[in-house]
Amino acid sequence: MNQNTDFIPFSRPCLNEDEEKAVCEVLKSGWLTTGDQTLSFEREFAQFLDIPYALALNSGTAGLHLCLEATGVKPGSFVITTPYTFTASAEIIRYLGAEPLFIDIDEETYNINPTLIAEMLKKKSHNVSAILPVHIAGYPCDMESIRRISETYALPVIEDAAHAFPVTYNNRFCGTIGNAGVFSFYANKTITTGEGGMVVTRDKHLAERIKTMRLHGIDREAWNRYTHPGASWFYDVVEAGYKYNLTNLAASIGRVQLKKAIRFKERRREIAAAYISALQNSDYLRLPLHLEDHAWHLFLLRIVPEKLEITRDDYIIELNKAGIGTSVHFIPLHIMSYYRKRYGLKADDFPIALKNYSSSISLPIYPDLTDEQVERIIITIKEIGSRAYKKGIFPGRNSSA
Repeated sequence: MNQNTDFIPFSRPCLNEDEEKAVCEVLKSGWLTTGDQTLSFEREFAQFLDIPYALALNSGTAGLHLCLEATGVKPGSFVITTPYTFTASAEIIRYLGAEPLFIDIDEETYNINPTLIAEMLKKKSHNVSAILPVHIAGYPCDMESIRRISETYALPVIEDAAHAFPVTYNNRFCGTIGNAGVFSFYANKTITTGEGGMVVTRDKHLAERIKTMRLHGIDREAWNRYTHPGASWFYDVVEAGYKYNLTNLAASIGRVQLKKAIRFKERRREIAAAYISALQNSDYLRLPLHLEDHAWHLFLLRIVPEKLEITRDDYIIELNKAGIGTSVHFIPLHIMSYYRKRYGLKADDFPIALKNYSSSISLPIYPDLTDEQVERIIITIKEIGSRAYKKGIFPGRNSSA
């Protein structure tokens, strides 16, 4: 670990006395597990997104699992998704005995390429059960094209919106466009509950199925059995469900964070704009597309390898030496041991995913990052790039580097 006291971490949750007070109130209440705070969080989240059903869970992974289960994904079927994502997006397909069908990404957006989805389905529509797009970094997928494809082949669309709260696409929030959407409230997400997630949907039947399956397949939650005068203690197990419920403790944090979501988003946007303005003339870097609406969960910076005498990994090492934390999003799943061995995949099977991964660096971007820290990050990126530039080979080098 870097011992520099001025070290800028890659990510940190933005919490203060508001969240502390909310948690203390739950502790004093004596009801720590799923209860009134969870129900209020669900209601407020649904109102925020203008959608009828929101179901709180202990992780985004749980939400993806339950959505696919509720839409009828079966053993031996296929679910289309991207290799450029965290493993949760694919592992939940395996939970159900189904197989991920990876589709390469668009180079500019990092998101799944709809043209390649259509080409794949023309060859192999048999036994495909669903499409699972991922809004990488908070940049919306081309949902209009994906929805057209899904309608042609009568396939449900489950949006992995773990990075995409709150961001809109064609005047609708990401996560509300497909048959269901899943958000993550992990510690580094745009709002957090520490660990947690939320499923949203307009489909009553999907909502009812997920509600049952998230807590052991029990037909009545403990809050309804033990907190109302005259309520019956009796319950029935109607399915072999899972332990995926969100606690009151976590939900109390989520309710406070939800009130701050727009302010958090605006600060992320300011930081992204500062990076883009300062780095746009550095020709050894490629910057992310800057949409009018973007969640900016991640800022994905790419180096141009042929213009530098150091590798992406070297660049990260130099940033770390200067006291700046970074990460890489993502190592494509098709080069991970499990998926590579199970499906006989090679690195160049998804060339765009591999290319983007090999040159990408995720920079710090979170609301508590100060203007001074942002400026220090920018200056350091430029200093490293200037030292590493292949001098004399590219006479058009920009002097601002």
